[in-house]
Amino acid sequence: MKNMQINHAQKGFTLIELMIVVAIIGILAAIAIPQYQDYIARSQVNRVMGETGSLKTSVEDCILNGRLVVGAAAGECDPGATGSNLQQGAGNTAPGAVLPAGTDVPTVEANLIATSAITATFGNNAAAILQGDELIWTRSANGSWACTTTVDPEYVPNGCVAPAAP
Repeated sequence: MKNMQINHAQKGFTLIELMIVVAIIGILAAIAIPQYQDYIARSQVNRVMGETGSLKTSVEDCILNGRLVVGAAAGECDPGATGSNLQQGAGNTAPGAVLPAGTDVPTVEANLIATSAITATFGNNAAAILQGDELIWTRSANGSWACTTTVDPEYVPNGCVAPAAP
């Protein structure tokens, strides 16, 4: 009988190869996760800026037409905000509306004036870094609007101003 040589091909990976792959994945995750969290926070600030900015038209219309009390009754101003799961507080821009749990709306002064403001407070499902911060649209006496915010300058969107660094 002839000696038969059996070719034993390597099947699977060595321990060192597996450890290298795990190390590479760990390094990538350590870089990617914080970058993703920053991206989420920036996108949430942009979203709230849009949600509150959309109310400028309604508030402007109310001021120009003399409806200076926020409410749902005849002759009052109803900005018509929809609930946002990124906001918290007792917003008044959806008078008479029943908001789903975990949502809220921005706030305007109960009595509108030429320099009224629309204020959104971050909460509920907003990123932890944004919790309690505010985004404010303020109307000047000449009818123009300006955005300011208390969020970290790293997350401030174009068209909005963060407070000066100390």
